[in-house]
Amino acid sequence: MKQKLPTLVAQARGGRVVRTPFLDGDDLDRRALQDDEVRYVIGGGFPDARRVILTLHPAHIPEVDSGVTVLRVTPGEGGPPWDLQDFAVHLRRLELPEDQLGDLREERGGSFLVAATGKAAQTLAALTELGGREVEAEEVGETAGRGSKTREVVVPSMRVDVVGAKGFGVSRAYFQQGIDGGKVRLNGQVARASSEIREGDSLSADGIGRIDFKRVVNETRRGNVKVELEIHR
Repeated sequence: MKQKLPTLVAQARGGRVVRTPFLDGDDLDRRALQDDEVRYVIGGGFPDARRVILTLHPAHIPEVDSGVTVLRVTPGEGGPPWDLQDFAVHLRRLELPEDQLGDLREERGGSFLVAATGKAAQTLAALTELGGREVEAEEVGETAGRGSKTREVVVPSMRVDVVGAKGFGVSRAYFQQGIDGGKVRLNGQVARASSEIREGDSLSADGIGRIDFKRVVNETRRGNVKVELEIHR
């Protein structure tokens, strides 16, 4: 994927909207996507999705969607309850294209969420039976979670523990616990508190959400830095 990114950026710079299938978010080098003439959207349906779709478009196009649909599948009554592994097994038997399926999640109450695109999403939306049981399927939107917002915050340094705590609005001690537990990732890799975050980087924290570092706005007179972050929860 890393070798293909320059080609996708060039196509978007040439006026096209280009979109990948689902891929492992760890394979995305966001720094390769930085181009003044190109904008991009990375979406997986969930704030901390591991499988994502990358969409690139020319800067003059104001906005495009991520191409991801999240569906809730609820098994009918009767028979033993399913866990996430059961659901995944039944889903594989539908023989849907793997590159059109994203993350799977289990909800309280026995329902399951699945991110999908293309014909896979259409097939799932029309489901009435799965694994020999009646099921009900409904679209719950492009992004499962509390949405996203852009914030400008002032930080004394670009360390992961500083920017993460400030961006998510939690204490630094609490965020440090997540780092120590391996629950915080920088560009898909387990993060260290002392790692520095830069423009184009993505910082995710299990159970909290994801921060996309947009840009440095300016430096304050006291030597702090004002940064623009996109917060996904």
